[in-house]
Amino acid sequence: MMAKIAILGYGNLGRGIECAVKKTKDMELVAVFTRRDPATVKIQTPNIPVLNVSEIEKWADKIDMLVICGGSATDLPKMTPEMAAKFNVIDTFDTHANIPTHFANVDAAAKAAGKIAMISVGWDPGMFSLNRVYANAILPDGKDYTFWGKGVSQGHSDAVRRIKGVKNAKQYTCPVPEALDAVRSGSMPELTTRQKHTRLCYVVLEEGADAAYVENEIKTMKNYFDEYDTTVNFISEEEFNKNHSGLAHGGFVIRTGKTGMNNEHTHVIEYSLKLDSNPEFTTAAVIAFARAALRMKAEGKTGCFTVLDVPPAYLSEQSGEELRAHLL
Repeated sequence: MMAKIAILGYGNLGRGIECAVKKTKDMELVAVFTRRDPATVKIQTPNIPVLNVSEIEKWADKIDMLVICGGSATDLPKMTPEMAAKFNVIDTFDTHANIPTHFANVDAAAKAAGKIAMISVGWDPGMFSLNRVYANAILPDGKDYTFWGKGVSQGHSDAVRRIKGVKNAKQYTCPVPEALDAVRSGSMPELTTRQKHTRLCYVVLEEGADAAYVENEIKTMKNYFDEYDTTVNFISEEEFNKNHSGLAHGGFVIRTGKTGMNNEHTHVIEYSLKLDSNPEFTTAAVIAFARAALRMKAEGKTGCFTVLDVPPAYLSEQSGEELRAHLL
């Protein structure tokens, strides 16, 4: 039976979900909900209704999984618990420091409603999280390192765009090459947050905006920029559209560790991603975990889960027999 998928929020993530659902054989898109005027939202799939979010409760019995495509700074902390009281939901919440609080809020709402929720799905948190757990379990005597970029961070860009006076913005996360080389050598260096990455912002200001205020708000933003060396460049809208329209990203999860009775052997586990489109890869992961969440719901599970709680086989359209024959 085809799982009925609905999208809440039609920006870069919403468009990515639409593309990802199209590539599945066991899911179908049934509706798109927006906070905007639906007449102004043009989607790519024919004959699918685009509705204002005020109508969403009428669809409670018509949706198997609601994919919430909002920003982590202000949207998802409110929207995901609210919607988990009515629907099975999945989101891409990516503020690592606040995941425990977000999990608790969503878990309470989903359990009270008998629904299932999956939070913080994507590549980090998401696929990188899984690789950190696998590597920690295999090499308990070692160190973890995560590098992001160079690429556009959707969450950080969204956070900058919400600052008063910002018309548009992109934020690039850039690994420090010397730090990456030191980690790959297996020497297990001690690195601060600031030593591993720099952040680079390109900002278009609204007319009359205070550039000094905006730059200070960016550089002091807790959980986003305050622990990094951040460069803020103010540019024209023309330059922004010409040079900063892409959404490429990527990164590396590396764990180095020792084995042997006297720690005589060094091992390096590295997982890397090179992504043409951050939102399209993120949403491809979301759809796989939405499938897993619905399988868990069918087994009677309720409440909130993360990628760490999902058996890998639940992600795939293939049967257990097919997976054992071809991918094991």
